[in-house]
Amino acid sequence: SLHMESWRAEMKEEINRINQVLPDIDRRQKTDEIKQWMDSVIDKIDHYKAEHHRYVKEAVTLLELALWKAKLDEKDENAAAGRTKKKAKLDAESVRKEKRVTCGADTVIRNILPFLKLE
Repeated sequence: SLHMESWRAEMKEEINRINQVLPDIDRRQKTDEIKQWMDSVIDKIDHYKAEHHRYVKEAVTLLELALWKAKLDEKDENAAAGRTKKKAKLDAESVRKEKRVTCGADTVIRNILPFLKLE
């Protein structure tokens, strides 16, 4: 993804920065400079992890909605073909809720999520 490429480029730049800065610093200040640099790198990593988590959460939500929509469309196709089962006067709201539960999103997401997590 574009985000991962830009994150990677920024991290490479940040990692290489210390090699450009250290030669010009007095040897007594190098330890402090390295500590500040390490803190900066760790802060960036934490920021990118949080941003990645936000993107994964958004993607999972979109996937769940897409699966639910597909299940609703499947119901509509069955109704159009006249193959629906007679239900005891369930209103549209309860049918939509039932389709959300039976769309299989939890199973699909559970199997996809490991590929989206940072390890």
